[in-house]
Amino acid sequence: MKRKVDIVVLSDLHLGTYGCHAKEILHYLNSVKPKKLILNGDIIDIWQFRKRYFPKAHLQIIKKILALATKGTRVYYITGNHDEKLRRFSDTKMGNIHILDKLVLNLDGKKAWFFHGDVFDASIQHTKWIAKLGGWGYDVLILFNRLVNNVLQSLGKEKYSLSKKIKNSVKRAVKFITDFETTATELAIENGFDFVICGHIHQPAIRKVTNDKGSCLYLNSGDWIENLTALEYHNEQWKLYQYNSNTHKLSAMNRSHTDDADVTTEMLSAFQLLQFSS
Repeated sequence: MKRKVDIVVLSDLHLGTYGCHAKEILHYLNSVKPKKLILNGDIIDIWQFRKRYFPKAHLQIIKKILALATKGTRVYYITGNHDEKLRRFSDTKMGNIHILDKLVLNLDGKKAWFFHGDVFDASIQHTKWIAKLGGWGYDVLILFNRLVNNVLQSLGKEKYSLSKKIKNSVKRAVKFITDFETTATELAIENGFDFVICGHIHQPAIRKVTNDKGSCLYLNSGDWIENLTALEYHNEQWKLYQYNSNTHKLSAMNRSHTDDADVTTEMLSAFQLLQFSS
């Protein structure tokens, strides 16, 4: 049975890249029946698009999204930096599909602000070639990491994340994530939003933030390169789900919007960090 939910938020699918877990995305989309589907940026990776590489599984995801829209799901495609070329079509509506740069919704009397988050990344605005190089390098690292993990599993050993190792050894990665979350939440509080929902940094999270001006709930939908996560809103509550690639089932992270702690997982390679530097 498909799970009925009010809202599903997905970001950073990066369709058209080798690192994309397309089959897992499709399995997830087939497991839910959302009233609203919010695609929060970097869905199709136009930066790294290759004519020779766009597998059938990637195309099936697009077909599935169109099918959901046809059956009544409102689909909001919020543009990110990797699919920024679609920004020329911002505020376009085609049936139940809306293309836009940001979205504000009233959720049970509370204001929710959705946007990808690349507007906070100065390197993307000023040194785009570095950001594109970082994206390509990240793709290569993920492929190499998968090969390493296949060998480790064949030897009966646990998987190893190269990106996590690199992230933990680079202080600028931790600082960028902290600065990103601080900027997003401060802006949200100043503008009276109860929820601020982002993507971009591949860091799934649900965290309540309070300062001297108020409080808000910060949420990040993560990605479908390493973390395989989605945000769901139902019965006035946010939950963060992670796809379990071993059992091919969805497992709920033991956190909801009542938690104050971050939900953190593996992401970010040194190559990707290039796009966070100028």
